[in-house]
Amino acid sequence: MASSAAASEPAPPTVETSTVTDEQQSDGSKLRTFLGILKRFIGVSDLAAVRFSLPSQLLEPTPNLEYWNYIDAPNAFAGIGTSDEPLDRMLEVVRFWLTKDLKYIKGKPCKPYNSVLGEFFRCNWETEDNAPRINSAAFGEASAKGGLSALKPSSKSDKNASAVSLTVPQHGAATPDKKPLRISYLTEQTSHHPPVSAFHVSCPEKGISARGFDQITAKFTGTSVKVLPGEHNMGIFITLEKRGGEEYQLTHPPAHLGGLLRGSLSVSVSEMAYIKCPQTKIKCILHYYDEGWTRSVNKIDGVIFRYDPENDDKHRVQDVPDADVLARLNGPWRERVLFSLGPKPFKNVAPEDQHTIIDVAPLNVAPKILPPDEQQAPNESLHFWSGVTNAIHNKQFSQATNIKLELEEAQREKARERERAGTTFQPVFFDHATGNGGRPDLTDKGREVLERAQRGEWSLEGVI
Repeated sequence: MASSAAASEPAPPTVETSTVTDEQQSDGSKLRTFLGILKRFIGVSDLAAVRFSLPSQLLEPTPNLEYWNYIDAPNAFAGIGTSDEPLDRMLEVVRFWLTKDLKYIKGKPCKPYNSVLGEFFRCNWETEDNAPRINSAAFGEASAKGGLSALKPSSKSDKNASAVSLTVPQHGAATPDKKPLRISYLTEQTSHHPPVSAFHVSCPEKGISARGFDQITAKFTGTSVKVLPGEHNMGIFITLEKRGGEEYQLTHPPAHLGGLLRGSLSVSVSEMAYIKCPQTKIKCILHYYDEGWTRSVNKIDGVIFRYDPENDDKHRVQDVPDADVLARLNGPWRERVLFSLGPKPFKNVAPEDQHTIIDVAPLNVAPKILPPDEQQAPNESLHFWSGVTNAIHNKQFSQATNIKLELEEAQREKARERERAGTTFQPVFFDHATGNGGRPDLTDKGREVLERAQRGEWSLEGVI
């Protein structure tokens, strides 16, 4: 995440705009220019803290707060908490987790606009309630009877195909005879130093909500940019109101933005991601494998197991005793991930006992429902950056860069005014700018905005 620099610091380094032309650049040319800028920061411990400003021709016409969200497949989010068994609910959370980065799988990484302090973004998704119900007990019963004939196979032609597919289908609008599920999202840039935004996602009909702080640290290694969660980014916290308030904490693994030298950006993931629920005492470790002997493999090896929240000392897949294992996961996260029940190593599990938890191949990023421009506030992302966006779309890059610099300088002037007055910025929609264990709470205004969005109302009258 990024936002403009404050008054107490020097202005962020910028690229000389005199060399900016209104000629359209190829993706390869953009990357070569970007690489040239990054080389200035070799050895800098945190690129996100440096806050350098890029010329507009290197940016995608997308606000940062719009880009950073995790609801690429809203039906996967709405499917969490459906099952009665704790293991199955953990599998539902894992299924959602494996859909949250469709934007990288289906599209290219991009550099959006740096967020400014107080900027906010809101949207809705409307989706079908069509995520398959997970019932692992049925798998075990069918397997004990000598087969899974009662369960529909995902593919009759592929002998290695899993017997059961629990992947979410492609997102689609509800049919006339079915009411859509509405998911509402609100995020606000709450801090400058460090750059942090708070977010809240809500699906009241299913009793599901999610919240957290987004903050990254980044380091240029010379060939790639390594991105890690910042100190205030403690993951995504999902709460299931209809399951006694169960809370799941999902932590982010390191990611690598590569392909700078090749002129083709790509995202890979490495190391560990963790998902845990203290109430059910079930935890999941996902080990991401980035590189194989000859190529990038983008695979995960995972385990779901019983753990002690008071003695949470298992951090690697191989650390988990077989006696505690409930299920294992394996497969390429950009394609299809399988799971099996029980402690048996995945390579020893028969194909008919391997089940598809997600197949992202047929999925695409779901479109957002956005408030009309006339009902957006001046500091609402799409409205705030509209001048820059329109200029980029019209390939008027010099104008876009000038507008962008004017907006950023205006924010620095606001910071100087706060410093002179001895005041600090207070978020409008969230009680916490940072901290609170990574769980930002909504203010009354934040709750009102989300409640209106749930009713399909976008007016901010009486709120701000």
